[in-house]
Amino acid sequence: MTEVRITHIGGPTTLLEVGDRRLLTDPTFDPPGRRYAFGRGTSSRKTSGPALDVGELPPIDAVLLTHDQHADNLDTAGRALLPGAGIVLTTPSGARRLGGNTRGLAPWTTWRLDSPGGPAIEVTATPARHGPPLSHPLVGEVSGFALRWEGQRHGVLWISGDTVLFGGVREVSRRLDVGTALLHLGGVGFPLTGPVRYTLTAPRAVDLCRALRPHTVLPVHYEGWSHFREGRRVVEAELAKPSSGELRERFRWLPPGTATDVTV
Repeated sequence: MTEVRITHIGGPTTLLEVGDRRLLTDPTFDPPGRRYAFGRGTSSRKTSGPALDVGELPPIDAVLLTHDQHADNLDTAGRALLPGAGIVLTTPSGARRLGGNTRGLAPWTTWRLDSPGGPAIEVTATPARHGPPLSHPLVGEVSGFALRWEGQRHGVLWISGDTVLFGGVREVSRRLDVGTALLHLGGVGFPLTGPVRYTLTAPRAVDLCRALRPHTVLPVHYEGWSHFREGRRVVEAELAKPSSGELRERFRWLPPGTATDVTV
């Protein structure tokens, strides 16, 4: 199977339809307007709502939750839908907090999602670091996910999670053949921490894509919250630079709420 249908719902939230399997990433379905505390004096206000409501979703076979401790990746409405999913895959610490149908994956461990009507999907957790060195006590544990199934033409589908560019992410480019990269961008920052960034900035995203060499890059998680410092226009300006070369042709912006077929 060479195509996956992807619907960008908003922020990091996407619906991935692989054959008869329905996977949901980082469920966030609260309406806009509320401010959420992120810990240690940091907070953010949600500025736009989801393109689809929870009631419009099909049955979900698996939730891929990069982390549970920040509301821009798991909010109140998103948390409420977790028990109804077939399984929730997340970080080991997140699985301990959430319990129930949640399973924790350490980096480079794999969970197999079997399906009687199509190919099995292997979900491998990949390293992520949600900030600068030594930021773990502030931001907590985060994971990316690589999805592999029989019939992929270009390589695995990789979900970066909220991460900066560091050795663990560069390891992904060495260990995996990434065909489609679902990149969490936005250059997250807070007044309290000044110039420090907690997710990929546009220049670092370009650097990472030079190493990954993916066939398709799908940007997500760059809008809808007050703590984002870089929106789509900043990323497009970086891609327009001569130094970005052919990478600009690989970026594909998903229209919110619209199912889009992507060749993988």
